[in-house]
Amino acid sequence: MSVLGALTRRVGHHRWFAATARLLVPADRAVGRLTRGRVVALGLAPSLVLTTTGRRSGKPRSNPLLYVRDGDAFVVTGSNWGQTHHPGWTMNLLALPDAEVAVRGRRIPVQAQVVSGEDRDRLWRLLVTEWPAYQTYVRRAGGREIRVFRLVPVGRGAPADTDDRG
Repeated sequence: MSVLGALTRRVGHHRWFAATARLLVPADRAVGRLTRGRVVALGLAPSLVLTTTGRRSGKPRSNPLLYVRDGDAFVVTGSNWGQTHHPGWTMNLLALPDAEVAVRGRRIPVQAQVVSGEDRDRLWRLLVTEWPAYQTYVRRAGGREIRVFRLVPVGRGAPADTDDRG
C-alpha cells in the first residue's frame, strides 16, 4: 500500500474527510467516465464504477465505489459515508439487480445479491480490512446496518486478474 493510501485510510475516520470526499464524488464519476473506469478514487483503494438503473427514472446512474473480491464477484457496501440513510444506488439495486461494473476499463454485467447472515459477516470483515473507516461509518449512522452486496458477473465474467487499485 502506498504512503498516500495508508494516510487516506487513517483520515477516513474523520467527519471532515467524509464531507470532503462526498463533494469529490461528482469529479470522481467524471474521471471514471473519461478513463472508462481505469482511474477511480485516485487509485488509493480497489475501486470500480457501478452503473445501476434508476428505480424511478429508468436512467443509468453511475457511482464510484470501493470493492473487495469474493471469488469472481465484486463486494460493495452502501456506507453512504456514515449518513443515517442508505445511498440511492442501493435502492436501485434492490429494485433492479441487473447492473454493470467498470473495472480497469472493462465493462462487466453483474447481478446484485444482498448478502446477509454469516456470509455478510465474513464479507463485512473483508471490507473493513480494506477500508477500516466503515466501522466508524456504522457508529456515525447510529448503528444502522450497512447493506452489503455481492455483484456476480453474468455472461462473460471478470477474469481473476481484474482486482487492482483503480
